[in-house]
Amino acid sequence: MEDDTLYTIGALARRTGLTVKTIRFYSDAGIVPSTDRSPAGYRLYDLRALARLDLVRTLRDLGVDLAVIRRVLDREVTVPEVAAAHADALDVQIRTLRLRRAVLRAVAERGSTPEEMDLMHKLAKLSDDARRRLVNDFIDDTFGGLDANPDLVAMMRSAMPDLPDDPAPDQVEAWVELAELTQDPDFRSAVRRMAEHQAAERAQGDTTGLHHELTEAVREQVGQALAAGISPTSAEAAPVVDTLTARYAQVFGRADDADLRRWLLTRLEVGNDPRTERYWQLLAVINGWPVPPTLTPVFAWFTEALRAGR
Repeated sequence: MEDDTLYTIGALARRTGLTVKTIRFYSDAGIVPSTDRSPAGYRLYDLRALARLDLVRTLRDLGVDLAVIRRVLDREVTVPEVAAAHADALDVQIRTLRLRRAVLRAVAERGSTPEEMDLMHKLAKLSDDARRRLVNDFIDDTFGGLDANPDLVAMMRSAMPDLPDDPAPDQVEAWVELAELTQDPDFRSAVRRMAEHQAAERAQGDTTGLHHELTEAVREQVGQALAAGISPTSAEAAPVVDTLTARYAQVFGRADDADLRRWLLTRLEVGNDPRTERYWQLLAVINGWPVPPTLTPVFAWFTEALRAGR
């Protein structure tokens, strides 16, 4: 037998925990209309209205707006459809809040100015596609129109900044620094000069790829010299330089002579801007990769030693 109990607005408020004012608002808006009126003109509500009010309260607690609630009650959309759409919207809001939190923590740690905070906020909230476009624009501007080393270009295009949904403050800082670096005209010009130098060498027949084995040889030999406190301008540096120039001569099929050393010195002076190394370090921080150890002191020593022994 159907329960035909009717409730006053006050009784409905006690049963649901909502205020009389709130229930009256829902009733006036037609979201939970009254079922009947008492002889004295007071609103009365049946169990169906009570269930409807419970649904409205639950959806409102979940943040669903009244326009969508009305569509649910009118059976224009289902509760699962609303739940899925609202969950997607919350995912976006949560990601935004996490980014804001990371920016604020980074600002607090850095003691940033209002201008820096504004820049950090704008860059941090860029979409993944926008971040990739920014970096790809830098790569296009740097290598466009050149017969650049395809291995290097491919490596740069495959290593895009991927800021996580819940970034740490240092990841936000790294992304802001990377974005500023890629937009720096002086850095772009420096990388362009490196690319032009490589393209000229390729035109002369050097089509070898990235020389990881040579980098490791320099790291090992010069690292030992640095650890031993050997000055690059001292006589003790000569055997280290001799060993390394012999390796370069072997890899490039050239004679280990004065011409090779001049060529190698030019190659190092053009190609070893510390900002290039910083680019890869920042990418590692952003993407949560192991940060590569710095080679700047190593190649600075080798360059100075070559220059001193010319």
